[in-house]
Amino acid sequence: MARKIAIVLFNLGGPDGPDDVQPFLQNLFRDPAIIGAPGLIREILAWFISTTRAPSARKNYDKMGGGSPLLSESKKQAEALVAQLSEIEPDTEFRSFIAMRYWHPFIEECAAAVKAWKADEIVLLPFYPQFSTSTTGSSLAGWKAAGGANARIVCCYPEAADFIQAHVDLIRKTWEESGASDTCRLLFSAHGLPKRTVEQGDPYQWQIEQTCRAVAARLPELDDWEICYQSRVGPLEWIGPSTEAAIECAARDKKDIILTPVAFVSEHIETLVELDEEYGELAREKGVQSYQRVPALGISQDYIRALAQLALDALKGPCGFKPPCGERLCPAEFGKCPNRIAADV
Repeated sequence: MARKIAIVLFNLGGPDGPDDVQPFLQNLFRDPAIIGAPGLIREILAWFISTTRAPSARKNYDKMGGGSPLLSESKKQAEALVAQLSEIEPDTEFRSFIAMRYWHPFIEECAAAVKAWKADEIVLLPFYPQFSTSTTGSSLAGWKAAGGANARIVCCYPEAADFIQAHVDLIRKTWEESGASDTCRLLFSAHGLPKRTVEQGDPYQWQIEQTCRAVAARLPELDDWEICYQSRVGPLEWIGPSTEAAIECAARDKKDIILTPVAFVSEHIETLVELDEEYGELAREKGVQSYQRVPALGISQDYIRALAQLALDALKGPCGFKPPCGERLCPAEFGKCPNRIAADV
């Protein structure tokens, strides 16, 4: 009988339709990894924020048919990954399971489905290339709370070779087809985090920087580049510069812009609405002659190949984090690195 390998793919999730927007947002903001207030206060804040933000959020989701495309995009990636793995190891039965943090299919649903399938081995593989306590960390906490079985855990892959090449190829293709000048500015836009989260030892910003440097090193023809951060919410100070500020700076410098989403691997509200529409309009208002947005990685061959290799490498050796403790990527000062935490237990 073929060995059965479950590939659990972590992602954020998104509302299926207009009625789901408020409860989706409430699930998001009640997560202690997002709002660190005590339980009752956090619940009140989550209800208040989700209720006040829902009307404007619904308008943005209306632009995409009323709901998020994230699940359908994730399914395409999952299918491509299983096909790639099955081609490499035809005698192994691979099955993908999508585990969304804030909407269906929830991690609890995924854990139950994996258990029912009676997998021989489980690989937890995030659609978040760079680790953060608010993304992969939160999903891992959700897996544990759901009673998920012991698994091989891919922590992150900010410098995986095929992942980097996937970015390089899409950026170069967009640039060559855009007609943008040789002196255009390449903006790497990542989801932001509160500054205090990073100061508390979250390695996300450091890993974003490693990804961008690795990509830029393979694009010497685009030597004018900058990292920026989008999607700020709330009154806290966030890491920067903001994507808005970076666009305005490029406009003042009379630069064309090639903008790539460096932490989002599939199209959803923050690429299709925030980057394409809101920031595109800002660029035009500021006089940018050419504003081109690079597509998310999606099912690009190199990205799927990177995920397949990560899954296969994770199956080597015992359960736990991959790479194992003692081989972690992040410098010692990033105490929220999950391998650092596991090593200290």
